[in-house]
Amino acid sequence: MSGLVNADFARRVVIATDDLPWTPSPQAGVERRLLDRIGGEIARATSLVRYAHDRAFPGHVHELGEEFLVLDGIFSDEHGDYPAGTYVRNPPGSFHSPYTGPGCTIFVKLRQMPPEEDRRIVLETAAAPWEQVEVSGWCARQVLYASDRTGEVVTLEKIAARTRLGPNEIPGGEEIYLLTGSLVDAYGRYQAGTWIRNPAGFGSDLGSDDGATFWAKRGHLRARS
Repeated sequence: MSGLVNADFARRVVIATDDLPWTPSPQAGVERRLLDRIGGEIARATSLVRYAHDRAFPGHVHELGEEFLVLDGIFSDEHGDYPAGTYVRNPPGSFHSPYTGPGCTIFVKLRQMPPEEDRRIVLETAAAPWEQVEVSGWCARQVLYASDRTGEVVTLEKIAARTRLGPNEIPGGEEIYLLTGSLVDAYGRYQAGTWIRNPAGFGSDLGSDDGATFWAKRGHLRARS
């Protein structure tokens, strides 16, 4: 596989991922839904990956890192088992041999870390506390990763029903993967499974009618001089 998928990071992208086909990977029983991609099988990529039960992927090195959120099932490697809700950040140069017993689906980002990042993170978000956020209507969040050096922040967030957060400029851009509930903004309404990539400088007015939980990454799409 090669080519470009949503490779212009200055453009806004919204994808209802449940409408995308699953495409086979080189490994039998492992399928993908591609959200963005630059390159071939070794690529800078954001995707959903689905493993059938009792499947494995050959051991490999992540030269520019890997981060993923387990959406369902149990993802495993030689370092441990990661049930649904687990956030894992494998730094550049890390090695693992993934497999699953019951099957699983993960939301994964590849080759998107600076070479000097060296800290591995494993967080079971289902057991982690939620931090109350002092913004009207915003229920809580979990900070999964934050870097003062790069400005990147990765969170899980809950937004209350019947909430509008008002205009908010996003100087470093953001990505959202909607886990439960629905979100709305000036451009539309989004159901669970929607992936949104807002470019640097985009003005957001995010809200929800019935409440929502979502994964978010911000500050990583800053325009380069």
